[in-house]
Amino acid sequence: MLPELEYLSWIAGRPEAATHDLASSDLRPEGPDDAVVPDPLRDLPAADGRSLEARLADRYDVSPEAVLVTAGATGAVFVAVATALADGERVLVESPGYEPHHATPAGLGATVDRFDRPRSDGYALDPNRVDSALCSETALVAVTNRHNPSGARTDRETLAAVADRATDHGARLLVDEVYGPYAGDGGRGFGGVTAAGLDSAVTVGSLTKFHGLGELRVGWLVADESFVERARRVQQHLGSVARPSRALARRALANADALAEQSRTLAARNGDLLAAFLDERPSLSGHVPAGCPYGLVRHARFDGDDLAAVADCEGGLVVPGRFFGVPDAVRVSLGRSPAEMEAALAAFGRALDGADG
Repeated sequence: MLPELEYLSWIAGRPEAATHDLASSDLRPEGPDDAVVPDPLRDLPAADGRSLEARLADRYDVSPEAVLVTAGATGAVFVAVATALADGERVLVESPGYEPHHATPAGLGATVDRFDRPRSDGYALDPNRVDSALCSETALVAVTNRHNPSGARTDRETLAAVADRATDHGARLLVDEVYGPYAGDGGRGFGGVTAAGLDSAVTVGSLTKFHGLGELRVGWLVADESFVERARRVQQHLGSVARPSRALARRALANADALAEQSRTLAARNGDLLAAFLDERPSLSGHVPAGCPYGLVRHARFDGDDLAAVADCEGGLVVPGRFFGVPDAVRVSLGRSPAEMEAALAAFGRALDGADG
């Protein structure tokens, strides 16, 4: 039986109930909750008749047959894991990391091994650590880029080295890139570093985090055509993406560059707000990677659960780091408007003043 995803269960409904949301890492532009067309797309021109797969293929410089559209990035991870497990019974996952990457394969019957991305190394992805943890039964290596929850970035050369190590053991590399596009480095994909096109690599993306279009529930995976064909057979057992969501996703991709500029500007402004907040509070430590919509924050006396409880005293919502394997920290996210972020950080500050006093 598939296990409960504790973080997704915990976060469900909380952002809507919170007075000050410092938990949502997907950008959430203001607009009516019941709008059929999300506010960021309302005034943008409609797309031409090319399929969603064709538009994504153009972005990644692959054929449409190398793209599979899924119900969100979590759906893409599930399909990728289930497809890969036909070739082995073990999955190797980074630690700390995003819960579905280890809980989903465990629920599908795999043995899950972990390798470290130590804080002392800035949470860097080290190909040698991956190599030492691989074995002949490993079917998949799962990582995030940007790293979730630290925000650390991995360059393509390092990803290629990890993919090579995985290939040497008969495994594939899964790279969850939902937070990658915030960097704006150019190149294929959506502006960040991508593993698309590397041998044996499977990349996952979505319109939720960077484009703030979570209502559409549109994700995808990109891999070689033979893997994608096998993944299509797996997806037959799951729900498909609704036609209206596909149409609106095509509109988003037709205007992706304009949407990207808005997202990067918002993330940068909010990142500056959080960095300034941390500088003013000696009891807190943390780092906000440039262009990242979240950062890990630690308190001198409180662990992550205690710090989340402190924030709640003023109606604030932050994510306890235990959901990612970092129990001494919280993840503070920057998905709302700058005005909302200013109010949220002010409330967090009042709560800290009460706790520290």
